[in-house]
Parts: sequence; C-alpha cells; structure tokens
Amino acid sequence: MTRFQTANPAEAMIYRALTWTWPLYFLGALYVVGPVLGWLLGGLAVLSLYLGPAIRKDLQATGRVPPVVYAWFAGMFVMLVALWIGHLEWDLGMKQIIKSSIGWAKGWALLALFPLAGAILPIRRNVLVRGQCVIGLWTLSLAPLLLVAPYIGLPERIFTSPLKAIGGPGPEYFTVFLYTFDPATWTPRWQFYAPWSPFAALLGVIMVLFALEEKDRKWMLAGVIGGLLMILASKSRMGLVGLVACTIGPRMLPLILRGWAWHTVAALTASLAIFGPHALRLIEDAIRGFKGARADSTRVRETLQRIASERWQGEAFWFGHGRVEPGSHLVEFMPIGSHHTWYGLLFVKGVTGFVALLVPLVWQLGLALIDAARSGRGRLPLGIMMTIVLLSMGENLEIEAYMIWPGLVLLGIHARELASDKVLPPT
Repeated sequence: MTRFQTANPAEAMIYRALTWTWPLYFLGALYVVGPVLGWLLGGLAVLSLYLGPAIRKDLQATGRVPPVVYAWFAGMFVMLVALWIGHLEWDLGMKQIIKSSIGWAKGWALLALFPLAGAILPIRRNVLVRGQCVIGLWTLSLAPLLLVAPYIGLPERIFTSPLKAIGGPGPEYFTVFLYTFDPATWTPRWQFYAPWSPFAALLGVIMVLFALEEKDRKWMLAGVIGGLLMILASKSRMGLVGLVACTIGPRMLPLILRGWAWHTVAALTASLAIFGPHALRLIEDAIRGFKGARADSTRVRETLQRIASERWQGEAFWFGHGRVEPGSHLVEFMPIGSHHTWYGLLFVKGVTGFVALLVPLVWQLGLALIDAARSGRGRLPLGIMMTIVLLSMGENLEIEAYMIWPGLVLLGIHARELASDKVLPPT
C-alpha cells in the first residue's frame, strides 16, 4: 500500500483527522475535534475568498460560493434565529440562550461550514476516500479485541474523558466503549467509535460508499469490509436498509435515461394488476417483521414522535419550544424532541426550523439525483445524501454532524464540480 500524499494544509487537516479517528476516540476527543475542524476549515475558506490571490497558491479559492452552499448558510442562520425566539417565548433565560447558541455552533452550523470548505478550498475527493479506508483498516485491526471483549469478561466501558467538562449532549459522547448490551435481548452489540450502535451502522454505510470509489483494491477492501463489520455488528435495522438502498440506488439511477428501462417499468406496472395484492401483503409482512425485530425501540420512537407532534401543534407552532424536554417513563425517559430530526425540529424550532433544513436538503438532494442520473460522478454524493436523509428519520442530525462531516465536505466538493461545469465551455 503506497503512502498517501496531501497537496495542501486543508487536505492535511482532513486526512489526519480521518486517520486519527480511533486514537481520538480512545481519548474521548471526537466530539471536540469535529466542531473545531469545521470552524477552522470554514474560517480558512472565508480567508481564501477574502484574500484571493494574496493567499498561498495551494489554498486559493477554487471559485465562487455555489448557490446551494448559500442556501445551507441561510437555513442554518434561520435555525439560530428560531432558537433565540423560542427561548425568549418560553422565558428560558439568557444563560440557556448562550448555552444553546454554543450548541448550535457545534451542531447545525457544521452543516454549512463543511460544505463551504469543500466548495471553496482545493480539497480532492480521494483525500476523503482514502481517509475512510484508513478508518476501515483501523476498525478491522481492532475488531478481534472488540468482538471477543464481552465473552472474556472485559468491561463495557473503559473510561469517560475529562473533556466532557466542555459540555455536550451527554457523557456518551466522551465515553470509550468496547461494547454494549442490547436491553431488549441482553446480547452484545458494538458501537465502535460512535456514541451508540445505530449511528455506528450508518457511519459504516458512509464508509462503504466512500470505499467503493477507491482505486487501490487493497484499500478499497479494507474500507468495504470495515464498513460492513460496523453495520452488521451494530445490529441496526437502519444500517441494513442503508447498505442496500444507498449503495444500489445511485448505481441504478442512470437506467431511467435508457429506453429499455422504461419498457421494463411499463411491463412491471402492468403486471401489478395481477400480482399487486400479493406483493402488497408481502411488503406489509416485511414491514411488520422489520418493526417487530426491535419492538420496544419502535414503540418508544413512535410514542416520542406522537408526543412531539401533538405538543408542537398545540403549544408552539412557529418557533417551537426552544429545546428538548425530559420524557416520562412512557418513553423510557428519552427526551421529547429526540430520535428523529424532523419531529425534533418541529418540537424544538417549530415549522420555521423544519423549513430551514428542508429547503437546502431538498436542493442538495436534487442536484445529486440529477448528476447521478447523468454520470458516475453523482453516485457518491447521492449515496451520502440518501444516508443523511435516512439518518434524519431515526436520529438528530445536529448532534451527529461532528461525525458525518466527511460526507458534508464531499457535498461541497460536488457543488463546486457542478458550478465548474457551468463556466467551462462545451467540448
């Protein structure tokens, strides 16, 4: 395996942050590194735009800020305004406003800062691709210890980093785990370098997506196998869905531009008149089985969503409640407004926050869909966007942006590539 060379300080920061993921996890520092990296890269991008040719050549801006990146910034600024208004309406106090604003800077703001860095700074795709494969190799190297730990009596958690003193969503973001036990089945499951197992599964999906773009076969296998291990060992239903949908979907999309594919779809549509009812029953059985695989988890999530929706509509339609609120024993004391980005936004920031995320997300998804249908260049961005959408259905994006940042940088790179297509003359 050849040594990988970065071309500028921005690439070096990204590559080192990726390759040192596991050591940083063992220090409990990942939640700190993500936001710091986002603001450093975002600030470097602004500096590159401001200085123009006066900055060192290997950091000069690659072009103007793409419109979709402006949309991300506008949306995240609206998030901040909605947060302030929600806090004021519910009299949460200046101390809580400051604390929540810092939380916004460590969460929602990253959804704009990382795409800006990818769009403006001369960062290459293969830096992110190789970095993810290195994480995969680390994961495979540590897998024997992690997988055997619960069977030889090693503790679940090693320690909680003193870095938790800086504040965060919870101690699990600063805790080093070897494994955890599923409370429903009391069997071990693994979360690797993520704060919990379902999130680790979707990080595994992202790793597989990046690894499939790797040109070096050995590194590609390391990334793919490492990602598959994370998906399977986490025992997450969402991870399995993402593995199939987010890898196959973008590769099937170009077929819609081919004539024979339309004839095939027409034939399949006509056959639904005969086989449709049976197929519908099979789908319904599969959905019931999917939910029944972790019935307690499904019940808690559905109850959280119902409570969040009812309280949003009845109490705080436009700007929400300002923050999540503790839940009762009915939802196993999970906070109201958690475990789902969209219901969480409605509860915490109202319809204003909901729209603030929906607009740039749909815009970015549309760009990826169109480009993936036209060329292979759009497959990875579309896969990343599909994973983010899937993640938003079961997790809160803002508190996980510190880990999905490689995908966010890639979205910025893709926006830059699309912008360059418009300024280059046709060949």
